[in-house]
Amino acid sequence: MNLFNHFAAVGFSNTYLLAAEDSGDAILIDPGKMDVQLLELIEDNDYYIRDILITHSHCNHYGGIRTLLKLYDAKVHSAHTELDGIPGYRLEEGNTRICGLEIEVISVLGHTDDSLVFKVGDFYFTGDVISAGRTGTTPDEINRRVLFLELEQKIFSRDEHGILLPGHGPPSTIMAEKALFHLNEKVPG
Repeated sequence: MNLFNHFAAVGFSNTYLLAAEDSGDAILIDPGKMDVQLLELIEDNDYYIRDILITHSHCNHYGGIRTLLKLYDAKVHSAHTELDGIPGYRLEEGNTRICGLEIEVISVLGHTDDSLVFKVGDFYFTGDVISAGRTGTTPDEINRRVLFLELEQKIFSRDEHGILLPGHGPPSTIMAEKALFHLNEKVPG
C-alpha cells in the first residue's frame, strides 16, 4: 500500500491519499480542503481518485468534496447516503474492499453520532475520535463516557503497534494513546 499525508492549513486538518501497490486508482480520506498542493500530490503520483472516505460529517473533513467531484468521478463513502446534498454510499461497521484495499470500518460513537474509523493494514484513520495525546471532544458528559467506552472496546483492545492517523495533528500508536488514556482519562464515574 502507498500512503501519503496532506496537511491543510485551513482547518488544520490531515487528508490521506492511499492506493494499493501498482494501482493508479486511489482513495482520499477526509479531504477537508482541495488545494493546489493536494492536486499536485495526486497528479504527481499518477493517481485517479475513485473513492473518498469521510470519518464524520464536520466540514473540515469533507469540505473539498465538491471540487474533487469536478475533477474525478469518485464515490463518496460515509455513515450517510447523502452528505451536504452530495449523494454517497453508506458504510456500516464491518469489512469492505475499496480500490483493491481491505478496509475495516469501525463505528466509534461519542465525538459525533456518525464517526467512523477506517483500519487499513496496521493504520487506523481516526478522524477526530482520538489524536496524539487527546481524545475527541464531545457535546456532553454522557457522550464523553460513550467515547471512552468505545475507544476502550474498539481501539485499545487491538494490536498496540497499530498506527493512529488522526484528522488533526501528528500520528501516534495505540500503545502510546492507551497508556495516556489509562493514565489521564479514566471513564468518569
